[in-house]
Amino acid sequence: MSSESFERSASAPVLLVGVDFGVPHFDDELEELGLLAQTAGLQPVARLTCKRKAPDPSLFVGSGKADEIRMLAQMHGAKEVWFDQSLSPAQQRNLERHIQMPVNDRTMLILEIFAQRARSHEGKLQVELARLQYISTRLVRRWSHLERQAGGIGGRGGPGEKQIELDRRMIDESIKRTKERLKKVKKQRTTQRRQRSRRDVFNISLVGYTNAGKSTLFNSMVKARAYAADQLFATLDTTTRQMYLVEAEESVSLSDTVGFIRDLPHGLVDAFQATLQEAIDADLLLHIVDASNPGFPEQIQQVQKVLAEIGADDVPQILVFNKLDAIEPELMPAELQDMYELDGVLVPRVFVSARTGQGLVQVRQMLTDRVLKVREEAASEEVAARGDMSWMSSDDDA
Repeated sequence: MSSESFERSASAPVLLVGVDFGVPHFDDELEELGLLAQTAGLQPVARLTCKRKAPDPSLFVGSGKADEIRMLAQMHGAKEVWFDQSLSPAQQRNLERHIQMPVNDRTMLILEIFAQRARSHEGKLQVELARLQYISTRLVRRWSHLERQAGGIGGRGGPGEKQIELDRRMIDESIKRTKERLKKVKKQRTTQRRQRSRRDVFNISLVGYTNAGKSTLFNSMVKARAYAADQLFATLDTTTRQMYLVEAEESVSLSDTVGFIRDLPHGLVDAFQATLQEAIDADLLLHIVDASNPGFPEQIQQVQKVLAEIGADDVPQILVFNKLDAIEPELMPAELQDMYELDGVLVPRVFVSARTGQGLVQVRQMLTDRVLKVREEAASEEVAARGDMSWMSSDDDA
């Protein structure tokens, strides 16, 4: 789907479809799809769910359920159908023929939101690359009906290229150009990181599931005005500010990064490698969690999965359970600080409310303690290294 076609469908009534393959918190997943659709400017008018052991190879949901989708969409005046899961190009094409209206999947929805929200030059390039890579696998469903184009000289030429072949070649060229432009941007980021490294700045990155409150916490900690809203993917471009820790007597670098989400398209993980590099190169990750969401354990695992994909799973973490003000009274923690088991390892956890400021003092103290510890260890290693060198010198003198 082109950007122009999506703009025409913005605010259009849509039918949401979710297939339960036995995953926990399935209702929460469909609710998330509704939030994604609203974030993209669409208007969900009806929802349909069904249970299956496995996807139907042809229609994903089977012919009977596809008939039901078509009737429900017509009944509610829906103009498009959006699936919560990723569809193969063949499934998407078959569903469109069967339902007789545009059909898209969760991956496309996330891509469109990213396309709408990206602000920086780098962010726009990354989104464009992911979109081109996605579309390149879907050309068959959009242009397979076109005849071959005329080729050769005069009327004696061969059959020439199909329109789909022309489009694929143009998209491949666009992908190549976009990758080259991203390489240049990545070099600029690398230079900036080296400058920070030479200044021996302690780097902290905020990571977490989308809408966990990262930007609100970021603003509260550095008194910044980064965009923050109660919606999915409010932040797509990395923002970095300096934060002074009084007791440590030094400034640290704090970066707000893009939020993660379940089934984040692999193209976006690859395309956003430069942005997510902030997390890879961090000395510490503040993993922000929406403590008021019953499905937070699954969200934590989704974040851990993406961190592993980008090579940041070995960076030390502090879990920050946010939205303390939204937790039910009977579920309030006994203490604001404790330890939490994360992938078999106990890591520090602190409960906060970025909105009210509760717990932020504890967060700053934990950061101060971490910085002082790292500096102390670095000093000890330097002294040890000097001792080794002095032993070598005395040995040479002898």
